[in-house]
Amino acid sequence: MEGILRKCILVAILAIAFGYIEAAVVVYLRQIFHPDGFCFPLTSFPLIAESRNLVLVEVGREAATIVLILSAAILAGQNRHQRVAYFMTIFAVWDIFYYAWLKLLVGWPGSIMDWDVLFLVPLPWAGPVLAPILVSLALLVFAGLILYRDWRVKPIKVSWCDWLGFSLAGLFVIISFCIPGPYISHPNYAEHFSWVVFAIGLLAMVVMFAKCFLRRQTPSTPSTALRTGGLGAK
Repeated sequence: MEGILRKCILVAILAIAFGYIEAAVVVYLRQIFHPDGFCFPLTSFPLIAESRNLVLVEVGREAATIVLILSAAILAGQNRHQRVAYFMTIFAVWDIFYYAWLKLLVGWPGSIMDWDVLFLVPLPWAGPVLAPILVSLALLVFAGLILYRDWRVKPIKVSWCDWLGFSLAGLFVIISFCIPGPYISHPNYAEHFSWVVFAIGLLAMVVMFAKCFLRRQTPSTPSTALRTGGLGAK
């Protein structure tokens, strides 16, 4: 368990530092595109959309962010379920501290209900800050339980049906962010975020994880657990 805790601390430090880098980039972008202050509706967003090269650079940066998180998780984990857990940990801590650093650097967000542009692929994702924070907290819990079961040599078993369920649940969450994307420059932007769709997706993720976590199974030997990784072969 000591080794897992040490790696969790290391990946958390990496994620906190990465969150600062992300926040610093956003501070620069807001100075460029929102010199009068970043607030919804984003009346200057259409001007950004016209700068095709800048949008492509930003999309590439977002893709590179996921690659870096995935690479760190692969290096930290000894098997597949550990890598999944470390990916969740890095992503969640990075996301939470991204907002913490922005709060420290520029005093934003003023509240967890302030809106943010979350992603740009394949179209803008938007929603209140509370929503991605809730997803990140859920991921942290999932990661902790996965690593706990790994330490107990009782890896969580996930079937293809379970993966399908997780994917559909995640799709609901993504859809809830994508729906308001085209309306972030409209005065009624907040009306387009569906807490119902978001809640269905998040609760479905929790239910699917609980189903896998509570599934009865026979204990695995250390060699078998390391070879299979619980979630599949290495």
